[in-house]
Amino acid sequence: MKIITIAKSALFIAMLINNAMVFAYGAQESEAACKKPRFTDFNLATYSAPENSEVAPESEFFFKLSPWVDPSTIKLTAKDKPLNFTVESNSSFHKVKGKLPAEFNGLFVRLNASAKAVLGCDEQSGWLVKVAKP
Repeated sequence: MKIITIAKSALFIAMLINNAMVFAYGAQESEAACKKPRFTDFNLATYSAPENSEVAPESEFFFKLSPWVDPSTIKLTAKDKPLNFTVESNSSFHKVKGKLPAEFNGLFVRLNASAKAVLGCDEQSGWLVKVAKP
């Protein structure tokens, strides 16, 4: 009777360990399957105290996105208004270029960018800039 109980306990523990390994594999697999977009190399000075950096009115800006981004999903806004931009792509990155509209002169502006990876993961980023008065 003790042998049967011990065997059942051992079988139960083995099943728990096997299930844990399956779930761990599934989590790693989904992370590897979809890499989130990365935003890098924003060229304008971002605003922060005490430096209080300002950028020139109507400045041109750019940033780079990882190559696994679907360029058609890129969105760029400032003060809840869509901004015009262009995308230059190569095998290493997508370069997004735009220009600050004149209506933002003298204001604080947060540029918000979002994009989706080819496999469906999405990410967003943003930069706060202070636009100088002309």
